[in-house]
Formats: sequence, C-alpha cells, structure tokens
Amino acid sequence: MVDIFSSFDDHNMVFLSFVMVLWVGTLWIMVLFMLDYWVMSSRWGVLMNLPKQIIFSQVFRSFGKNLGGFVNLVLGLFMFLLATNLLGLFPYVFSSTSHLAVTFSLAFPFWFSLLLSGFMNNMYSFVAGLLPGGAPSALNPFLVLVESLSICMRPITLSVRLAANMGAGHVVLGLMGTYLSSGVFCYPLLVTLFLIFVQVVYFVFEFGVSLIQGYVFSLLVTLYADEHTH
Repeated sequence: MVDIFSSFDDHNMVFLSFVMVLWVGTLWIMVLFMLDYWVMSSRWGVLMNLPKQIIFSQVFRSFGKNLGGFVNLVLGLFMFLLATNLLGLFPYVFSSTSHLAVTFSLAFPFWFSLLLSGFMNNMYSFVAGLLPGGAPSALNPFLVLVESLSICMRPITLSVRLAANMGAGHVVLGLMGTYLSSGVFCYPLLVTLFLIFVQVVYFVFEFGVSLIQGYVFSLLVTLYADEHTH
C-alpha cells in the first residue's frame, strides 16, 4: 500500500488483490438464502437460520410486521452487511462498507421507502407526527422544523455510523500490521510477541464490531418502521 488509506481505494489493484472473494462472498448468500438441502436441519442450516431468527424476532416486535415483505428486506440487508463486514477483515479484500457511497446507498432507499409509504398511507397522520402532542403553540413552527431536520438526517447518520466504525477499525488494523511487520525484523522478541497479542485481540474485537454494526444498522431500519403511519 502507498499509505494507510490505500485499503479504501477500490482501484488499488495489486497482484494479491482478492476482488473475486468479495463478489463470491456476497453471492453465496443470494444462492443459499432460502435453500434447504436436507430433510433434517444440518449444522449449515442452523447457522443460516440463526440470523433469520434474530431479525424475525426483531421485526415482529415492531410495526414492520404489518408491512408486506419488510422482514425479508431487512433480513437480506442484515445478511449482506454481515458478509461484507466480515469479508473486509480478510487480507487484500476490499472493505466496501467502509465507504459512504455504499452505506448511503443502503440507508437512503430504506429510509425513503418507509417515509414515502407512510406519507402515501395516511398523509394527515404523517404530517401530524411532526408535531409532538401538548407542545406550546408558540413553539409549533420551531418544533416542526427541528423534527423535519432530524428525520432528514437519519440516512446520513445511519450511513456515517457504519462507515466510520468499519473504516476506523481497518485503519487501526493497518497501522498495527505495519508496526508488526517491521517489528519482526527490528524489535526484540518480547515486543514482537506483545504486538502479535495486541493484533490478535484487536482483530477479535473488530470481528465483534462487524457483527454488531450489521445488527445495529438493521435494528435502526426496523425502528424507523415503528413511525410508519397506521
């Protein structure tokens, strides 16, 4: 890499770039999303059903259960984020979710579709939701403006949260890897072992962050469905 931020350049093609790993890793979800090869549940089936159960339980506790097909969309989003976040931890695999262009293209359609659906379903209830009940009359224009701005900022905050968390983790992993690679030849053995230990611990931490950020992204999309007009 030219510098530490070269890992975020999708055109940074070197002879070790495993671009096809990212494509294959995302396509296997599309192929195996709803397939069942066994009469009885296999270990693979149990592993695939685990994220399904998590999303199903979350969506069916919200208003999203009344939106036809919403649970399948959120489930597909969750599985896609898990795959891309985890594949970004592999060496020489481009981390797509660390880019705002990718995260915003995921956040904006979900946010806008829920907003448009609520507006088309009940326009009066949608507009009334911009003003909290029992607010003083003098503050009504200000409160409507603040609520409108907060709603419009949701896709930005949703996309920035995912990109910032994934991007910061990859930068730290790259820095630690740089020091570790030079430490093998320059640093004492004890310092090198300590760097290896820190690198492994932080990698495990980033593994958990990848799972949590995928769940948080899907959870916030589900929570936005609770404000859908009845």
